[in-house]
Amino acid sequence: MVYESSYDSGRRPHKPDLTRGYWAAPSDFVYTCISLGFRMDVISMGWFIYQHMGGAVIPYIVCMFLFVVPIMVIQSFMGQFSSSGFISVFRISPIFKGLGYISLGVNLAVLTYYSMFAAVPLLYFFHSMRPTIPWSCEGMEKWFINSTEVDVEHSCKLKDVVEINASMAKTNDSYKYIGYEVPSVLFFNSLFGGDDLMDNYEYNSPFMFSWELLLCTMLSWGIIAAVFYRFYNTELMSKFLRYTIWASLALLVISVIRFLLLSLDFKYIFSYFIATPRELAEGIPNTLLFIVSAFGPGWGSIIALASFNRFKTNIMNFSWLICIGQMCIFMAYGILTHIIQGYFQSIIEHYDEVDNLYVYVNHHWALYLSSGSVMTTMSWPNLWSMIFFGMLALMALITMITCLFSVFQSIFDEFEILRARRTEVTFGIIGILAVLSLYTCSNHGVIFFSAMSMDSLFTQTTLNLFLLLVVLWIYGRIRFQRDIEFMLGQRFSTWKVNMLRFVAPICLIILLLISVVAAFFEHSVASIVVHIAAVFFIVLPWLFLPGYMIYVLLQTSGPLKMRFRRSCRPLDWYPLEMEERQRYEEAMGNMDITHQLSQMEDEVVP
Repeated sequence: MVYESSYDSGRRPHKPDLTRGYWAAPSDFVYTCISLGFRMDVISMGWFIYQHMGGAVIPYIVCMFLFVVPIMVIQSFMGQFSSSGFISVFRISPIFKGLGYISLGVNLAVLTYYSMFAAVPLLYFFHSMRPTIPWSCEGMEKWFINSTEVDVEHSCKLKDVVEINASMAKTNDSYKYIGYEVPSVLFFNSLFGGDDLMDNYEYNSPFMFSWELLLCTMLSWGIIAAVFYRFYNTELMSKFLRYTIWASLALLVISVIRFLLLSLDFKYIFSYFIATPRELAEGIPNTLLFIVSAFGPGWGSIIALASFNRFKTNIMNFSWLICIGQMCIFMAYGILTHIIQGYFQSIIEHYDEVDNLYVYVNHHWALYLSSGSVMTTMSWPNLWSMIFFGMLALMALITMITCLFSVFQSIFDEFEILRARRTEVTFGIIGILAVLSLYTCSNHGVIFFSAMSMDSLFTQTTLNLFLLLVVLWIYGRIRFQRDIEFMLGQRFSTWKVNMLRFVAPICLIILLLISVVAAFFEHSVASIVVHIAAVFFIVLPWLFLPGYMIYVLLQTSGPLKMRFRRSCRPLDWYPLEMEERQRYEEAMGNMDITHQLSQMEDEVVP
């Protein structure tokens, strides 16, 4: 049996969107998926061990072989074979179609806060145009006001060693701690009227709003709306994403080269690439960072992006190219962070000669905030600040546009009635998300977005586990191998499938447990607004899974056992192109698919 026809089952037939189009060039799929590695909501978190990101490269390569690339192949196969988004693709087993609605919820949840990663760099970008950069040592004198009871030490006013020795002798301190703040971080804190936003922050802190950040957030959504208005079909969007991704990667390479030219010890720079066994072990948390970032924010983007491929596109080779390209992006992020940390370490290393003294620099959000102070030490600081923060803003906008592009196509694939109202649906969703994202312009939203990020990580990992269950166990190993070999015209080894069936779930379960612990920790200090948003966007969508199962069973006739079996079978699961569909039916040895169930006497519908 190739698939069950909707006419045989009595359920509503799937009507594909024949106007969806294809990529302007096959390589656009690779570029767009590589850009999913621009994801910043997880990598920007300060509590991850950045100094061992280099040690995470080797474990990540191992994970690429074990399950990252294979899962990417499965997701690409589902989208490319069916030419469907992440909702309709679950025709492969209709009883699990609720997973598609869950993925829709988690994608929208991520988009409610992700605009912050475009707004913050845009804010720094515009301030970099001022004659004197505000977070430079000269510029901060005009706005910095110490609002705490204790004087705030910052890196523009490093204490002299003689002064510290005298202070310790005067106070009879046997041990002394000195913490220096970074001016570019203090500048961000000043937007909310305080200088302790990133340190010792509590969920019951006074609510404060930044109008500058709000304007940058609205500008971000305005740019996104303009992009979808101008590049309104797949071919135009394909070209737009291609060139903007090229520009982002070029700016990333330029930024890495410029940071490498800082007057640092090159042994320290190369230490990023040479990891000791201990550093390899300590780099495991960052390996998990790389893994979750490979699939982009939310879930299902790769499925939707692959649906724009031609039927014979070689997703096997493309998946490896995507993962290698993403790994290079992760390494670039790591090198930049490593150098930024090295800079702050170098400006306080002269304190090592003082006994019983511990000095540190609070470089929060190394790539987004602390990097600003590093660039003020460069020649032409305004230029390099505009290049760097412009790059970060562009990367965030590309990530949001790609995610929205996947969401919109998945919605139109599933809901035929909405295809005639594409413009209204597109800009309606953008408008709603723009309003919801305004919360991230507050001090609560900026700090507690990480709780939503951990929730999305939990959902993403769970959906990947369900994906393996549906494709490799419900649909079956044999049928999966048959379909992918037919599509690619090459053999797909059984050991690869068994690796996915038995090894990948173990790795995903470990990642799932870590995400549960992290989400619990983040929600323990989050605000009530974040809790409510998590319930609506993360918890409630999971009710679609049992709800849709019941709906499908009620729509199917026959005894309960027969209903369940038929609901698990693929429904209208075939290639979109008529020529490929006919070839598929011929290859399966069943030309008359509309009567295939009638040949099975025990499953005749009365």
